[in-house]
Amino acid sequence: MNPHDIKVAEPVNLTNCDREPIHTPGSIQRHGCLIACDARAATILRHSSNAGAMLGVPGEINGLPLETLIGAQATHTLRNALATLGEGVRPALLPGMSVPGGVFDVSIHIFRSTVIIEFESASAGQPLQLARGLIGRISDIADIDTLVRQSARLIRGMLEYDRVMIYRFEQDGSGKVMAEAKRGDLESFLGQYFPASDIPQQARTLYLKNTIRIIGDASGERVGIVPVFDASGEALDLSLAHLRSVSPIHCEYLRNMGVAASMSISIIVDGALWGLIACHHYQPRILSMAERVAAEMFGEFFSLHLTSLRQKSRLAAATRARGSLDRFLRLASHHADIGQLLTESLLDFSTLMPCDGIGLWMNDTWNSQGSAPPATAIAALSRHVGTLAEGRVWATHALSQSMPEAEDFCAQAAGVLAIPLAQTKRDYLFFFRKELVQTLNWAGNPEKTYATGPLGDRLTPRQSFAIWKQTVHRQAQPWTEADREIAEVTRAALVEIGLRHSELMAEERSRADVRQRMLNEELNHRVKNILALIKSLVGQPLQEGRTLSDYVASLKGRIQALSFAHDQVVRGDGGGPLMDLLNAELTPYRQPAVSITVGGPPVLLNSRAFSVMALVLHELSTNAAKYGALSRPGGRLDVSWSLTLHGDCDIVWRETAGPLVSPPSRTGFGSALIDRSVPYDLDGRSEVTYAREGVVARFLLPAKHISLAEQPSYTAAGQAVDNEPAKGALAADLKVMLVEDQMLIALDVEGMLGDHGVFDVMTSSSAADALSRLVDYTPDVAILDVNLGEGTSLAVARELAERHIPFLFATGYGNSEMIPLDFSWVPVVRKPYDSTSLIATIAALLKSSNSR
Repeated sequence: MNPHDIKVAEPVNLTNCDREPIHTPGSIQRHGCLIACDARAATILRHSSNAGAMLGVPGEINGLPLETLIGAQATHTLRNALATLGEGVRPALLPGMSVPGGVFDVSIHIFRSTVIIEFESASAGQPLQLARGLIGRISDIADIDTLVRQSARLIRGMLEYDRVMIYRFEQDGSGKVMAEAKRGDLESFLGQYFPASDIPQQARTLYLKNTIRIIGDASGERVGIVPVFDASGEALDLSLAHLRSVSPIHCEYLRNMGVAASMSISIIVDGALWGLIACHHYQPRILSMAERVAAEMFGEFFSLHLTSLRQKSRLAAATRARGSLDRFLRLASHHADIGQLLTESLLDFSTLMPCDGIGLWMNDTWNSQGSAPPATAIAALSRHVGTLAEGRVWATHALSQSMPEAEDFCAQAAGVLAIPLAQTKRDYLFFFRKELVQTLNWAGNPEKTYATGPLGDRLTPRQSFAIWKQTVHRQAQPWTEADREIAEVTRAALVEIGLRHSELMAEERSRADVRQRMLNEELNHRVKNILALIKSLVGQPLQEGRTLSDYVASLKGRIQALSFAHDQVVRGDGGGPLMDLLNAELTPYRQPAVSITVGGPPVLLNSRAFSVMALVLHELSTNAAKYGALSRPGGRLDVSWSLTLHGDCDIVWRETAGPLVSPPSRTGFGSALIDRSVPYDLDGRSEVTYAREGVVARFLLPAKHISLAEQPSYTAAGQAVDNEPAKGALAADLKVMLVEDQMLIALDVEGMLGDHGVFDVMTSSSAADALSRLVDYTPDVAILDVNLGEGTSLAVARELAERHIPFLFATGYGNSEMIPLDFSWVPVVRKPYDSTSLIATIAALLKSSNSR
């Protein structure tokens, strides 16, 4: 006997299974037979011990010509197929081939100069139709989670395995069950992790070479190759053979689970093994060649589709990250304190990549969101990262391995990715990930018991999960290459901001000085106009038959309306209806003694036109009240507008029945605004005629600044209260806290409250004083001026809210930007205070508070 025939391989056990030569097992599975020939497919060199019986050839096979065994026609067909193959290429498939021993599905390939031919029982089936049925159901799926879930269900439904799982391999080689479709009575493995050792490296290599693997019967006998070793002592390499027998350790693992048959389809992404589609059956099961080919084609399409979706996902993530960074860059260019901006933006930064927490260590100050180490550990962490990062992005999924003291907080932050903010300082933006096993437990049936073979309970799913947990103890989900790329882009953006910030701030300060001077000049002009208008309003004589109280009420209303008009001008950057703007500007001058009419289609001005026309109409209104039709009883003002055929807006301002008019002797700032603003800023036209009977002004606004509203609408600027609150609307024993930093305004509010019988008013000029008084004073309601000059009243608001004391805000700003979102529910009155609005708002606030 040839000594090579009796050479014995090293017994396989748990200590050496990672070195098991699974590509040269010396045997095949019993549902087929195999012959091996020389490179020309002329002479048989080896065969499986069942080949003679299966092919109907008694006696010795080795050394025979191939055509003696299978006939000349079949040999010719096989050699033609072999001619199209390259070395190490997956087998050519020849279904339904007739040989003297019967009809077989045959596969042929050449590997290491040996031609390997496999025979299995012929079967009917249309692999292309079956594959198209599977592929057509996933081709339109647009996200990875849906793809894996749907694919598991499709494979089980089409091939009728008892359980189908889709594994994804992690960076450390461990596997996670991403999707599962199973028989109803089976426990679930969905979401479970298994250690890398469950699939040794040599098995992963074979999964790349041969993308489909069938085990027909985990308890079936192995059929030996004759001879096992050739004359040079080499076993036959079956890496690409479908019939290759299976590692006894893997078979024991399957038997311990009660699994009798399995199929694995490789998922290959970018040339690497991404995962497996693993099918289990609890009875022996052999797939036909047609079914196997369909499954293989599905696996290849699945891999391509998954690759495409991953690329789209990475691109979308990168686009989102770029968008977030662009928004931050825009904010940073207008922000004086980059540290504050970074702190306020932590939640936005946390969306750049998957993480459980984020933190900013800057200027020895720590701010964090989500799961993060304790603040006392951050200085040491910063020093540790500084010694390793060298000014670059640094990441680890097992921080405690390089920083042992991090073991104390690995449950909150086992992994860290650090982005340096500067080259010279140890300031970092940190991303954290929790210890992976903290939130994972065995998801299978805890009462389930597994049979064990000679190698014990190591070869069970639950023990695999336990070993995985031990392997990843104190470790987080590893940071991917995509995470590091996003981090590097973020680092570049933050460093750029740091380098440019000083230059930008210096330039911005220079521009701010210019803007401040221009603003001061405009403000000076506007304030003079307002003061002059108030003077004219106050100076109007008391009309016959009117009491002093009527006169005071009328004067207050006009000053309040003037405040609303000013408010509308300030808020004009947002654009709005022309009717709103005119009503806001002209409301202070509406009185029985003069006639004001406005009319036209529902025109909307864009922000630029609204801002320009606010100034122009303000100047015209002020001049009319000083010198024109609105300065004497009987005066008349008509404002009309229409749209031209080209969509331009033609506005006509016509004053009549006022004092005789003559052209101004000099052109001041206001006149220049009226004459030049529309042509210069809006590319329109303006024409002002100083006729003796009254001023006529015409403005043409180009169509690009104009749009039409669906219907006319007008919302008065400022506060609107339907009816004057009756005396006694407020309880006489009502206790009111007033926080107001202007003494005259505070006295005015106290007077308004006193007019309605409320005299218990506690007044504070600062937040600090108000908070100290609240220690032993509990008001029924509070009035808080938002802006107190050197601070705000928000701290008082929070204290009142915690004590469930109702309060309202007062503000002289044209919008509510000073009021945080968490106080958006608080009523707001506009300054200057209006007695009607203030009392009505307090009464409504108290009523709402008492009804809770």
